[in-house]
Amino acid sequence: MTSTPQYVDEPGQDALADRARDHLWMHFTRHSTYEQGGHVPVIVRGEGAYIWDDQGKRYFDGLAGLFTVQAGHGRTELAEAAAKQMSELAFFPLWSYAHPTAIELAERLSFYAPGDLNRVFFTTGGGEAVESAWKLAKQYFKLTGKPMKHKVISRSVAYHGTPQGALSITGIPDAKKFFEPLVPGAHKVPNTNFYRAPEHGDDIEAFGRWAADRIAEAIEFEGPDTVAAVFIEPVQNSGGCFPPPPGYLERVREICDEYDVLLVADETICAFGRIGEIFAMSRFGVTPDIITCAKGMTSGYAPLGAMIASDRLFEPFKQGTNYFAHGYTFGGHPVSAAVALANLDLFEREGLTQHVRDNEGHFRATLEKLLDLPIVGDVRGAGYFYGIELVKDKTTKETFNEAESERLLRGFLSKALFDAGLYCRADDRGDPVIQLAPPLTIDQSHFDEIEGTLRSVLTEAQNVL
Repeated sequence: MTSTPQYVDEPGQDALADRARDHLWMHFTRHSTYEQGGHVPVIVRGEGAYIWDDQGKRYFDGLAGLFTVQAGHGRTELAEAAAKQMSELAFFPLWSYAHPTAIELAERLSFYAPGDLNRVFFTTGGGEAVESAWKLAKQYFKLTGKPMKHKVISRSVAYHGTPQGALSITGIPDAKKFFEPLVPGAHKVPNTNFYRAPEHGDDIEAFGRWAADRIAEAIEFEGPDTVAAVFIEPVQNSGGCFPPPPGYLERVREICDEYDVLLVADETICAFGRIGEIFAMSRFGVTPDIITCAKGMTSGYAPLGAMIASDRLFEPFKQGTNYFAHGYTFGGHPVSAAVALANLDLFEREGLTQHVRDNEGHFRATLEKLLDLPIVGDVRGAGYFYGIELVKDKTTKETFNEAESERLLRGFLSKALFDAGLYCRADDRGDPVIQLAPPLTIDQSHFDEIEGTLRSVLTEAQNVL
């Protein structure tokens, strides 16, 4: 008989980066950087809009962790809500049973959601919520006499998650190529990047109509009797914060109604105040059939996601032996749901959505000061969610080639911004973009701090190429 080996923790924090290098498989990470001597950044503490590493250095959290920490770091009331729930009921599944925090949170999300989106199916994250929405769309149409409707349409460069179905809906080729073949039936249409509009570049409303009509065109091409859903983010994340042109979402809603296709709003990033409302589609005045959400629901203090569906979509599941053959062990976890409820209480108590609406213009105006730099081509976004596109030639909008992007983004900007005390995203899922999605609590002093750091680093970046 063998005994369980006794684990002995290595003392001291100086070794944390080495232990991360040797044992931790980080997400979307080039580990060669650390195998060749690079230091793994280890973040150990957060307070408000700031984080600290294991060496004691402070950084501004310009990405709210990952578009997530809406209420800021160090909120003890959220930790206390988790501890209280753990002491009462640490876990129970929602498989034919319910528990109080899931019930209360489902009711509350239904209250915030537009229209008749009154049924909440909990997951543990956004990708699972998107996966759930596609599966619901397929089963709904099978139950209502349209079994061939299974295909989905989404936009180029859009990111919708990493599960096999959600990855098929994702419009980033490099994110998918290693895992193909994926789930068949996902088709792509143009996104709403007006800065690089292939048509109507001088008229944003005409461009929006053109982009929306490409969805109708795709439905017609594939066959309306085969298309189940259209997935869109209210403000598209990947590619660098593409807002919907005026009239675009309204036209997409019309198209979906015309062809009996479900409109799914993927609000994994946009919900919970990021665009100035609990749900961004409410701000834009358009009601989808399904909302998928996660991230800011708990301000990142516990993992939780949800698919919120209309009463119409739930109706067939109230009949006979029908049931949604889908679920997750930790979907609607009691502790996560308790944290979400405390987080929403905090939103209401501190008026966070109104704070975003009151200050988004000041945030944009501060970032637009950077347009005087030759390397900055465009500043775009909404709420507290902005992208800054970098260009090689401002007059022609010429972008950087692959080698130049590699040198600019990964060879310089990512590290330089972090070294300068700003944690944000510098990426090129399309053209080179710096993305900002800070905690919703920040004000003008923080806007100025962000702009000052970006100005310094981007001025230096002009000399790298």
